[in-house]
Amino acid sequence: MATLAISPSLLENLQAAEIHHAAGEFAQMDDAAIMLELRAGNMAGFDFLIQKYRKPIIHFMYRMVHNQAVAEELAQEVFLRVYRARDTYRAEARFSTWLYRIATNLGVNYARDTRHERNASTIYLDETDSETGTTPDVADSTPSAESRLLNRERLNAIRQHVLALPERQRMAVLMHKYEGMDYKQIGDVLKLSESATKSLLFRAYQTLREKLKSFI
Repeated sequence: MATLAISPSLLENLQAAEIHHAAGEFAQMDDAAIMLELRAGNMAGFDFLIQKYRKPIIHFMYRMVHNQAVAEELAQEVFLRVYRARDTYRAEARFSTWLYRIATNLGVNYARDTRHERNASTIYLDETDSETGTTPDVADSTPSAESRLLNRERLNAIRQHVLALPERQRMAVLMHKYEGMDYKQIGDVLKLSESATKSLLFRAYQTLREKLKSFI
């Protein structure tokens, strides 16, 4: 996949650009309003959005590709696309929804482009979170109960069956379990109604429970 990185010189120029609002003032503004500031030529708004969303987007991409270098590269591409779209941006949806839609599309495209290179260990749905130390539950049991039951065979089965989910179901599970996004937010990213999103996640979890019933 061809990507364009945000060059250090661009970031330096952003930091040196004349700003209309201090960082503290940006923090009081809605993200969509900051994007409109960027569209109007206030480059400091872009720097603020990068600082605010860089880590969450890298974490989100990492969940999809499980490769830190690739996740950082894809995150840079996400923000580059945000920058390129500044002149056509319209605040019709929450900025975070628009941002995660870009990230999701990039992640899906990357997965398609590299499918022949991947194996069943690419997505670790049940991997212990490095920040919280907890393990997300697939079967809606408590994380602590899930942690006690985990074993290598079950981990491998989970990885295989998550990879086998249809793309939208896989993306919905990642957003729901790892990003803590609610049905409406996920639906906005995937361009689905809230009820359709609930149905999508229900089918995904039902499939995982059925496939993993011997492990849970």
